[in-house]
Amino acid sequence: MRNSPYEDDEGVPSPQLVAAWLVLGCLAPERVPVWAAHWLANGQDGTALRDLAGMSGKDPHEVRDVLPAALREAGVEVADPVDVEQVRGDRKRAWVSMVYRDIARLCLESRASPRWVVDKVTEIVADNNYGDVVTEPPLGRLFGMDDEWGAGWGRTDVALENDVRAACREQMADGGYGR
Repeated sequence: MRNSPYEDDEGVPSPQLVAAWLVLGCLAPERVPVWAAHWLANGQDGTALRDLAGMSGKDPHEVRDVLPAALREAGVEVADPVDVEQVRGDRKRAWVSMVYRDIARLCLESRASPRWVVDKVTEIVADNNYGDVVTEPPLGRLFGMDDEWGAGWGRTDVALENDVRAACREQMADGGYGR
């Protein structure tokens, strides 16, 4: 995830979560080779996965070219990044829910600030053409809050932070499509 609270040596995201980030367009390709090396150490294996783990991550195109095959070797099916629009309905909802739950968890564990959450949601919503699938969940409903933050109108920053944490708790409680 771009601008990620995951430290290089702390918390390796699962292949499923990385696939979801890829589909939603918020993957940090420079970090993927390190994660792939961890997946190998944890028992996943395959030619593409080994190739990915051996990359520097400096060429995002190289990483993205190998990543779908490496994810398949790790047991995750993902649409080719070029064909993201093929991901529809329940499948895309599942990817969105997975990413939003991870973002909510990071905030609730104080590893990401409420403002960071709003910035990530704004990025995801914009990258996914403002579709209902990314705006319906509790975190998706935070879209637009970035305009209010620090603008001197509307809620105070403390109230906004409390609202973000409440949305994070709701996201974790119902998986994302409760209302």
